[in-house]
Amino acid sequence: MEFGWINVFGAAVVALLLIPNIVYALKNRGEQNRCSNRAMVLLEQIGRYACIVLMWLPLLQWKFGFANEAAMAAYLLGNALLLAAYWTVYALYFKRRTRARAMTLAVLPACTFLLSGVTLRHWLLVCAAALFAAAHVYVTCRSSTAK
Repeated sequence: MEFGWINVFGAAVVALLLIPNIVYALKNRGEQNRCSNRAMVLLEQIGRYACIVLMWLPLLQWKFGFANEAAMAAYLLGNALLLAAYWTVYALYFKRRTRARAMTLAVLPACTFLLSGVTLRHWLLVCAAALFAAAHVYVTCRSSTAK
């Protein structure tokens, strides 16, 4: 019940989270972040990149592992469901941007990172995910109300 030193599944989850973001960035070149709080934007980026790295690299622990089979099942099924929801909401967001969809797109990746951290007992990932969640929701909320 372990992934070992590198978590290929975690890397795949990160890649699947990034694909719609890359497509969005390419379609909306030049779009500026409307949040004026630079500290929160910086914390969001720190949390984001920390989560991206910690999803596949077990920094400050020997290897990725689960406490039991239930934790592994929650990790696999939970990440699959969260990714499916993320892609679905992103497809809807591409058709019509709403504040509710933007906020959902802020919460779902944070939930993915938190679920992964807790089920893998990777507490540094949990801390990074909590930082990312708070900052990303704040920045998204400020950006979507500024429109």
